[in-house]
Amino acid sequence: MNLRRDVFQALADPTRRAILLLLASQAMTAGAIAANFNTARPTISRHLQILTECELLRQESIGREVHYHLEAGKMKEVADFIERFRAMWDERFDKLETVMKAYGTGRKAT
Repeated sequence: MNLRRDVFQALADPTRRAILLLLASQAMTAGAIAANFNTARPTISRHLQILTECELLRQESIGREVHYHLEAGKMKEVADFIERFRAMWDERFDKLETVMKAYGTGRKAT
């Protein structure tokens, strides 16, 4: 797996995550994407550039328009990486729940 730090920096931004959610169902032009945000179009273009550089999106030229598509393979790579931590966090949350329940009843957690 060849994940770069840039991928996670890109995903850290809420606007970029919202763009990915928009593109999960269909390809869209930059203008169509920008219409969903109260942000200047150049700002959305910069977000699209970052997502494309991280290989989370790909561009397809159709005539004079550029359509943006979600790169499912790269998204799966990221999801697979994050999935490794799910069991660890599930276990920690289960322990926290046990402690909180014990705290609520006034007895010591085991």
